[in-house]
Amino acid sequence: MSDGVSRPVRENREPRWSRFDTQWYLLRYPEVRDWMREEGQEDPYAFYLQTGQRYGHSPNRYFDEMWYRDAHKDVRQGLIREDWASGFEHYMATGYKTHSPHWLFDEPGYRRRYPELTQRFFNENGFRNGYDHYLETGESHYYRGHHFFDEELCRELSLTFPDHFDSRIGLFSSWLGLPAHVADAGRVSWYFDPVWYLTRYPEVRQEIAAGQYSSALHHYLTNETPRLFDPQEFFSEQYYAQSSPDMVPSLENGYFRNGYDHFVRYGAQEGRIPQEGVDLAAHLAQTQVRNDVRNRLYDSAFAHLVAGRTGLGEGRMAALASVSELPEEHSRILFEREAEAILPSLVRHPLDFTVHGIPEVSVLMVVYDRIALTAQALASLRANYAGAIQLVLVDSGSHDQTRHIGRMVRGATILRYRHNIGYLQGCNLALEKAEAPFVLYLNNDVRLYPDAIVHALARLRSDAGIGAVGGKLIRTNMHLQEAGSIIWRDGATYGYLREDDPNLTTANFVRDVDYCSAAFLMVRTALLRRLGGYDTRYMPAYFEDADLCVRIIRAGMRIVYDPGVAIEHLEFGSSGAAGSHALIQGNLKTFARLQQDFLRYQQPAHIRNAVLGREHRISQRKRILFIEDRLPLRRLGSGYVRSNDIIREMTALGYQVTVFPIMRRDQTAIDLFGDFPETVELIVDQDLSDFADFLQERVGYYDLLWIGRTHNMARLLPLLNESNRYLPAAGPVLDTEVIATPRTLERIRVLGLPEADISLDDMLHQELDCARFCQRIVAVTAHDADLVRRAGYDHVSVLGHELFSQPTPAPFEARHNILFFGAIHDEGSPNHDSLIWFVEDVLPLLDQMLPPEIHFTIAGYVGPDVDMTVFSGNSRVEIMGPVGDPRELFDRHRVFVAPTRFAGGIPFKVHEAASYGLPQVVTTLLREEVGWADGMEVLAAPANDPVAFANAVERLYQDRELWENLRQGALGAIERDCSPVRFRQQLSDIIKTCIA
Repeated sequence: MSDGVSRPVRENREPRWSRFDTQWYLLRYPEVRDWMREEGQEDPYAFYLQTGQRYGHSPNRYFDEMWYRDAHKDVRQGLIREDWASGFEHYMATGYKTHSPHWLFDEPGYRRRYPELTQRFFNENGFRNGYDHYLETGESHYYRGHHFFDEELCRELSLTFPDHFDSRIGLFSSWLGLPAHVADAGRVSWYFDPVWYLTRYPEVRQEIAAGQYSSALHHYLTNETPRLFDPQEFFSEQYYAQSSPDMVPSLENGYFRNGYDHFVRYGAQEGRIPQEGVDLAAHLAQTQVRNDVRNRLYDSAFAHLVAGRTGLGEGRMAALASVSELPEEHSRILFEREAEAILPSLVRHPLDFTVHGIPEVSVLMVVYDRIALTAQALASLRANYAGAIQLVLVDSGSHDQTRHIGRMVRGATILRYRHNIGYLQGCNLALEKAEAPFVLYLNNDVRLYPDAIVHALARLRSDAGIGAVGGKLIRTNMHLQEAGSIIWRDGATYGYLREDDPNLTTANFVRDVDYCSAAFLMVRTALLRRLGGYDTRYMPAYFEDADLCVRIIRAGMRIVYDPGVAIEHLEFGSSGAAGSHALIQGNLKTFARLQQDFLRYQQPAHIRNAVLGREHRISQRKRILFIEDRLPLRRLGSGYVRSNDIIREMTALGYQVTVFPIMRRDQTAIDLFGDFPETVELIVDQDLSDFADFLQERVGYYDLLWIGRTHNMARLLPLLNESNRYLPAAGPVLDTEVIATPRTLERIRVLGLPEADISLDDMLHQELDCARFCQRIVAVTAHDADLVRRAGYDHVSVLGHELFSQPTPAPFEARHNILFFGAIHDEGSPNHDSLIWFVEDVLPLLDQMLPPEIHFTIAGYVGPDVDMTVFSGNSRVEIMGPVGDPRELFDRHRVFVAPTRFAGGIPFKVHEAASYGLPQVVTTLLREEVGWADGMEVLAAPANDPVAFANAVERLYQDRELWENLRQGALGAIERDCSPVRFRQQLSDIIKTCIA
């Protein structure tokens, strides 16, 4: 039975940590029963208040009194001054807001890890703090309260000792009450090994037996000499201090409990070496490791490494590894067994290919036995596309149940032959029956991935110059067969990226190619008939599709590889590999003889020429290598949106763009393939360290090098000097994105930092020193362009932002609350600084002006190292983090604020808010940067006057007429200043001056 002492958070509910637990108290302190008898006391809670607090007793399992006193200096001082009877009294009164109550729960860390847990969220949902949230709902929803407690590992321990765990209170609460022999029987964290620890330090076992500590983990996290103990075999305090001397001063100054504290919080993410012989950076470089960490199977590469080396995590990793390591002979068997499994259903429920009117596509399929494969391919075809498909089946002398295929398929044209006439002749005979404007050559040993037909038809219809479309062929073992194919100079062919991962970004961009295999090849019917179908000199099969594609190209038409057309292929499933290879060798000679005029211009057969050969040589598209800090995803905000727009417009102008990020970052498939045009090649598995090799591999490939951000130009300059022979002769374009010197000087002034002993001109020359290598410099504003000229460079162009006006429809009365939407990449950045100023200096003033229900929303990308708890403690603040489509966000808010105190370039967030029709209050600095009029397009106030800024926010929030006027004025300014048409023309002019 438990008694509670607390102010209720909401009716009939108290935080678990606030309750006095009688049963636990008497078990934890057995001597209390004797003391109570001596004092004539019968109520344990009363005894705790009168006596137990003075002895440092804890009131329940969730609060550790002695640790709390030792961990928090302000608490110790308050107890000395007798401000509090105990640490628990302090925690109940005020400490719960900021202090961690227990050595196994990190309150500040919890709120940093989950920034959506703002004070406003707690107030609205009846939680007192993060610990309350964790104990009530967080643990059950896989929130992590401490690095040293992993619920999944604890669950494994509970299976060994089920009698010691109570499902009513959860794993964490149960573990806090475990006897030492159970708690120390196994890991509850990849960061600590209790079995190894007690073996290494047998004296700890004695201290636990004496009641000084409740478990090995308790000892490690609370002992008075933390730098003398290693937590497990894969970390050495001594070695870490030697290999990471830069962190030692922080350790000596008490910022970290020990070296392991630093390593767990920072070093593991940085790839530092935890123990001699443990190469964490190499482990982190593995794609599977990064994916497992990103997908939160492990919270760091170190945890992943420990799991693998101990063997305890093999179950998690084996499930992922087993799929990619499935031998192809096994996957082929599985493919065919799955085909056989659908036969009964098709006999009972035949596929309907009946066409009324003119079909959209004529599918030509030649079959010889293998009824199950054919049935599976046809079922996949019918399920893939609901439109009008004319199916022409050629039964080339089958001896199995294929003779009865008509019982499984209705509405098909079936051509039967008593002997095997071969694939090529069968296709030509089927072509005579084709009635649709497009013909699809389709093997009977394939399965179509979703919307393959839709994508292929759309691609052909998009451009009359496209003669044929092929797709991404994936073998049954989930390795690529081809991502478009190359025809070498000797006539041999190569499936680009064969054996690689189908999800590689280099396999997933649209391009013109030499040919695509006819396992799936969609061609214009009129073109096919004009060319006479397949050349009969290749009978019975092989190289007929390569020859057809060459003839299509020679007819002035394009062959396009579209990765959206994805097909699983049982390679050689319809013919048998042994006989196929013999036919291939014979027809290779025929192909090389017949197409020698075409072949002499092809790349020589060498894998190093694959990048040059993967696109058909006749393509006249110029190629641009675009370099940025990281892949410029739109959700990252800041200058990345502009970079993304530049890439989109380059593509629209007809250029082939490759994006190379200087810093490697793991990205999701949604980021990679949803944020860029389909013809853009993204490089995600290389970074600055690979750049020289990348250039050498692609010598002569690019016509222009576009480098985003001046600091990237400076970093690349030594490499560019060394590798100049591999680069376009005219030199790169430097897109400055922002001239940082004025921002740096303004930051020094605003923050009162020591003034730099250097002039504006000297700083400009230093910042732009690397620009001497460039043929053109791009500035984002005319003001920045003037600064570039001031630094001595006249070859400068201006390229701003592009935005469409897309005002959200909600009227003034339907909107509520204040919005900030922008990226916070680093602490101390302009956006981060502006929010600190607004939350600390402006919001308190608004408390006197606006009702308490009006809240301030912070939305946008937040860097992984940014601590948002500096904002979340304010009861008006709601933190949303990144959002996909911000339109709904702008539609429901009434006022946008941009309280920037120092910045440079163009404030994209101001333009973006204006494009959505959301009136805003900005600092005078930003108003001057955009060049808009105060009271006409924005309201502006000085960044050093929080009263004026608060008054402007209150005025705009309450004044509908002002709100409407600013909305219309800003929308007009966007159409004037951010015209996409003008942006594209300016970009086109810049590129044309740089590419001869």
